[in-house]
Amino acid sequence: MNVYMPILVLGAIAVVFAVFSVLVASVVGPRRHNRAKLQAYECGIEPTSQPDRHGSGIGGASGQRIPVKYYLTAMLFIIFDIEIVFLYPWAVHFDALGAFGLAAMALFIFNVSVAYAYEWRRGGLTWD
Repeated sequence: MNVYMPILVLGAIAVVFAVFSVLVASVVGPRRHNRAKLQAYECGIEPTSQPDRHGSGIGGASGQRIPVKYYLTAMLFIIFDIEIVFLYPWAVHFDALGAFGLAAMALFIFNVSVAYAYEWRRGGLTWD
């Protein structure tokens, strides 16, 4: 139990700090609510909603279509993010893994390269 005591103390300090920060922010922070603050943040794009079946603009579908290139870029980001997540532990324990680790990582890099080539061929790396 003595081995885990610093971890438990650190966890308790983190929880106390989080609760304290939220309480202080709610007590000290400004309380000026207006319509603009209550709307969903649209990353700087003016929200354009179409009326829903009841006639109000709330909850309607967006008037803009998201291009497929957005999803291709997101897919590319996920592919390389996962690659990095697997490469770090492999690089740390490279000596201990031996030839099997090298072959496994070569196969993994090959699979990621195929996904990269597919993304490149589909035009996901060129942004209009």
